[in-house]
Amino acid sequence: MARPKPWEVDDELWALVELLLPKVERRTRHPGRKRHPDRLVFQGILFVLHTGIAWEHLPQELGFGSGMTCWRRLAEWTEAGVWPQLHEALLAELRGANALDFSRAAVDGPHQGVKGGPKTGRSPVDRGRTGSKHHLITDATGIPLAATLTGGNRNDVTQLIPLLQAVPPVRGKRGRPRRRPDIVLGDRGYDHDKYRRLVWDLGVKPLIARRGAAHGSGLEAQRWVVERAFAHLHWFRRLRIRWEIRDDIHEAFLILGCVLICWRRLKSLR
Repeated sequence: MARPKPWEVDDELWALVELLLPKVERRTRHPGRKRHPDRLVFQGILFVLHTGIAWEHLPQELGFGSGMTCWRRLAEWTEAGVWPQLHEALLAELRGANALDFSRAAVDGPHQGVKGGPKTGRSPVDRGRTGSKHHLITDATGIPLAATLTGGNRNDVTQLIPLLQAVPPVRGKRGRPRRRPDIVLGDRGYDHDKYRRLVWDLGVKPLIARRGAAHGSGLEAQRWVVERAFAHLHWFRRLRIRWEIRDDIHEAFLILGCVLICWRRLKSLR
């Protein structure tokens, strides 16, 4: 039996996605050409995410529709807020399976090359190259809890609070949803006393390396999970370099990458 391609959507994942897609009624008068099936278009979007291929080069023989059809559908579903909802639903399933560990979280934000567009800037630490940053917060096991996009000129520490606030209320168990980790771990890029106080105000304990301190603080033994999560995210070729001018489209790919990581973790538990 042939191994399924990574962009082929199984029935379980599609059932979750389909519930969140906006309903589009076909006009009774002058209906025009029939809308290409959503499931095939979604697979076309995943094909672009995995391979990094340009939209206009999407192979027609795959049956996913044209690249422009897939792009328009991605923009439509992004505007409808499908991807954050899907990510939140998968986090709830992971929590219900006791696979989420909120005892601590880790944050990081590496620089990305970029074609251009909003949320870009000249990096102060990468020879002034224009780019964007992916900011990510994971649980103690490396499951992505939230991801954001900024210009490459934004300091990591400025995104610490937005990242913590971007974590959705995760259900999956009886009682109140869980939203905040007990501890957040960060490297020297997050070393600022003002932001430590703001983290404490959210009810989270900051464990952040001090600038100038000797290496070997022990944080790397716990922080490596966020670096591994970035390695998994940037395995999706469309996320290695930002080709999208529109920041919302690139951010949609970023959240969709987090969704697929969560889905694989969930499947490994079954």
